Amino acid sequence: MHRALRTVGSVMGRRHLNICSKPSELIGNTPLMYLDKVTKGLGVKGRLVGKLESLGPCSSVKDRLGMSMLDEAERQGLITPGKTTLIEPTSGNTGIALAFLARERGYKCILTMPETMSVERRLMLITLGAEVVLTPKETAVPGALAKAKEIKEALGEDGFIPQQFENPANPKVHRETTGPEIWRDTDGQIDVFFSGVGTGGTVTGVSQFIKGSKEHGLEPKKADLYTVGVEPQEQMLLTKAKGGEAIGEQGPHKIQGMGAGLVPQVLDLSLIDEVVPIHSEEAMQMCQRIWLEEGLPVGVSAGAIVSAAVKVLSRPEFEGKMGVCIIPSFGERYFTHPMFNDIKEKAEGLKKQPLPEPYDNRDFGFATARG
Repeated sequence: MHRALRTVGSVMGRRHLNICSKPSELIGNTPLMYLDKVTKGLGVKGRLVGKLESLGPCSSVKDRLGMSMLDEAERQGLITPGKTTLIEPTSGNTGIALAFLARERGYKCILTMPETMSVERRLMLITLGAEVVLTPKETAVPGALAKAKEIKEALGEDGFIPQQFENPANPKVHRETTGPEIWRDTDGQIDVFFSGVGTGGTVTGVSQFIKGSKEHGLEPKKADLYTVGVEPQEQMLLTKAKGGEAIGEQGPHKIQGMGAGLVPQVLDLSLIDEVVPIHSEEAMQMCQRIWLEEGLPVGVSAGAIVSAAVKVLSRPEFEGKMGVCIIPSFGERYFTHPMFNDIKEKAEGLKKQPLPEPYDNRDFGFATARG
């Protein structure tokens, strides 16, 4: 994961230009940013830092995942450009990553996704040339997976499902890129890691790199890293998987990108020290706070993760500790989410205003001189 350097000649000798040749070369090396404004006044005793995966080429943490899965499939000879159709069940962002990489590399792409996912995501996928197949909201991601398998069976050997929930290339990319970047950019000062759990790849891979992993030959960088997984309060499958009890009514939620309705195969629950459930309403409120306080456009999943971080870093035992949280995606992808209903209504209700003197407003398309 790096930006390509191209060497060109000049009359003064040779020099280097930091110019990439394709979108995938922009994946990785996303910046860290202190979230001091959003945590101010909330009783946070530690320092919270955001890892801005929202600044990837297609604006989400799933850019890394999409490239990793395709790289590995190509390495194994499982897919062929111009022949293979990529099929994937997705809540949106993995599908967008696969769609742009499919265009870059010459694959057809079919994405299945629950009907509750935002229209912006559908628009992105279709504009990138992918085919979108919606599935019933009641079946969540498992329903999208069932539909993807049906399409794969119809295509036979010409179809391939990367399967983000099961693919070892998922945690691998975070073990090899996201984790090392966080460790490097914090100079090893990270104490707590916060990640939403959708597929489980990010929280697993980053924790493997920093805590160490015998399976992958990684010595511990900081064995006592405190890893926090975040899930919707309305769907507390991870909490129950770790022996806890669900809070309140369980069912559909509004935090796109996490709480997929299953415990992912690639998720290593033993690496998670605590699961923090966040209700959709709380996630939406925090998301809007991040927009307003930091001026940082983020999605609702970031609101959930930051809410969890505030709860944990407000405890006395975390005083002076550094927490790093994943900011998974960019905010413009969510304007049709219920979180923006009031703002959308306000924007649509804006009225045009007459121009000031000395303009004759008829020159600007108005019916009269004063508009």
